[in-house]
Amino acid sequence: MITSPWGSLSTIRVRLTAALAAALLPVLILGAIQSSMAFRREGEIVRQNLAASAERSAATARARMEAADILLETLAPASVGLQCAQRLAEVTQRIPGYSNLIRFDRRGRVACAAHDVPSDPARAERPWFRQLAEGDNLVVTRDPGAIYGREPVLLAAVRSTDPKVGFDGALVAVISLQSLAPRLADRSLPDEAEVALADGQGDYMNLTDREAFPALPRDWRARADAKGSVVWYAEDRRGQRRVYSAAPLVGDDLYVILSARAQGLFSWARLNPLTGLLFPILAFVLALLAVLVVTERVVIRWIAYLQRIAALYARGRLTVRPVQAEQAPPEIRDLAETLEQMADAIVGRDATLRDNLAQKDALMREIHHRVKNNLQVISSLLNMQQRALTDPAARAAMSDTRQRITALALIYRALYQGPDLKKVDLRPFLEELTGQLISAEALHGGPVKTEIHVDALVIDPDRLAPLALFAVEAITNAQKHAFAGRGGTLTVTFKVRGDEAELDISDDGQSSNDVLTASGVGRTLMTAFARQLRGRTELVRNETGGVTVRLVFPTPGLENTVKPEDQSGNQAAA
Repeated sequence: MITSPWGSLSTIRVRLTAALAAALLPVLILGAIQSSMAFRREGEIVRQNLAASAERSAATARARMEAADILLETLAPASVGLQCAQRLAEVTQRIPGYSNLIRFDRRGRVACAAHDVPSDPARAERPWFRQLAEGDNLVVTRDPGAIYGREPVLLAAVRSTDPKVGFDGALVAVISLQSLAPRLADRSLPDEAEVALADGQGDYMNLTDREAFPALPRDWRARADAKGSVVWYAEDRRGQRRVYSAAPLVGDDLYVILSARAQGLFSWARLNPLTGLLFPILAFVLALLAVLVVTERVVIRWIAYLQRIAALYARGRLTVRPVQAEQAPPEIRDLAETLEQMADAIVGRDATLRDNLAQKDALMREIHHRVKNNLQVISSLLNMQQRALTDPAARAAMSDTRQRITALALIYRALYQGPDLKKVDLRPFLEELTGQLISAEALHGGPVKTEIHVDALVIDPDRLAPLALFAVEAITNAQKHAFAGRGGTLTVTFKVRGDEAELDISDDGQSSNDVLTASGVGRTLMTAFARQLRGRTELVRNETGGVTVRLVFPTPGLENTVKPEDQSGNQAAA
């Protein structure tokens, strides 16, 4: 029986697919490992770039501070006089990043400035101003004590001296914190990078996207001061995973914070399909499909074709020929030729067996025919002997024996005349047996009418012989005791009731009660025949007043004989 090609794990398709998958699995695993390594390598590059950008921003800011120092020292001689404010304003216009340039005297008052300066009566007492007065050449501070711009700024102050009086005030550059932060357009920054400035306490002072910067970790400042920069991973306020880097801009008071999105493995693979998982998986799937297609076209379809041919052979259609296998590979053609040779051998052997069976059937029919003829000869001899006897009891005994032999002769005639030498149709046999027994005694008594009701049953000779002899004894007793001198109606009924079969032979005569209890030779024979059939016998009075002889025995098994259809000529499988 041809089943589904994928219905079992032992099919060729499944085994080849599993074998190829196992062979290609190391390639797939290697591709996955390489992709994971590439992902980690690219993530490490992002971390390094981010840390380098933070350190570069810090270096740029420090360079700006140093440039401010040089600039202020350069401008110091020109920061007095009537043209001081104009010269300082020109410098702020030419050099970006400076919001204001201011010249203070030794008391903290504004001597001149490029732009407006907020009033601060306590400027001379500010820590940064006191440091300059005490001798520091450069002071950078984020907390000058007053607001020097509209946005967060740094003050870079240079000490001014006079040979006569010593400390002579300060020259201050107001630098915007925004100008110190790295530009988002910087190509060295990763994609989707964000920038923020934070103070030493971890409070953000300036940032490009508030949602991209969560609270800073506890040890970020110590690690940044110790290593120059620090990198860590965290989730932003939107719940997205990002990588962060921090580096100090101005001492331990101002830090630059850079942030970039940290891609997952699958999102990275979508952006890098050829270097990610797509290429190994695609190669794996294509290899599997190629093998499956080749297997289907070269092997499987021809095996399925030979399976159909074998199924036809199993149903007895041995003349079918696998003509389509001529287009198959050599191995399949060899197998098809082997099947064809096997079918030819079976056809030849079947023909020989049929000839032998036919010869055997002919011999068996001839034997049955000869046995029947011999029994008829014996019956004729007994008939002649019966006519020569004068004793009525001897004549009756001879007649009973002749009827029994006639029943056996009928069995052999039914066997050799029937289609099956091992089976006999019970209905016509009982009809003929009853007719012969009644007609044999028709000249010695009144007319007897017969009614026969027999269910269809095919029975073997071993069971038919005791059944026929039982019927002979029952019908003979009815003729002797019920129909003697007057005739009547004889009813023969055979019914199959499930597991048991029942034969009833009834008459409508006026037999005495002694018939029901008599134990003669006929009664003894009927009991013996019932035992041969593993059944039981009964003798009862029926509704018409006559006697019914009943035989109940197990129902013989039914067997169906299927005749093979004769086929001629070669056929080609479609």
